[in-house]
Amino acid sequence: MPSFLYNCVCMKAQIHPKWFDSQVTCSCGNTFTVGSTIPSMTVEVCSACHPFYTGQMKYVDTKGRVDAFLAKQTKASGEKTPSKSARRAEKRSARIQEDIARPGTLAEFKKRFAQK
Repeated sequence: MPSFLYNCVCMKAQIHPKWFDSQVTCSCGNTFTVGSTIPSMTVEVCSACHPFYTGQMKYVDTKGRVDAFLAKQTKASGEKTPSKSARRAEKRSARIQEDIARPGTLAEFKKRFAQK
C-alpha cells in the first residue's frame, strides 16, 4: 500500500469516540458482544427470544399496548359507539350546563368560593 494512505489528512485526530467491544445483555439472559461506543448495554428483546426468530407466539409489550388493544376490542364488540353528531350534541349540552352553572355576578362568585 502507498504510504500516503497511512498519513491521510482527511481524518482529524482526537475527535472520534472511543470504540469498545460492548457486552449486550438481554432480559432473557442471553449475552453477546458487538462493537459500540458504549462499554455495555441491556436490551429487552434479542434474536434468541424474539418471536420472529424463535417461531413462538409471544407478546412483546413494554407500554401496555396489548392490554389497551384488547380493552378496545372488547369494548367495540360489546356496545355501540354513539354517532359523531350525538357526541357533538352531548358536548354542546354539557357546555350549556356549564354556562348555566357559572355565577352571573361578582357577589355570586365570592359567595360560591366562600362556601368552599
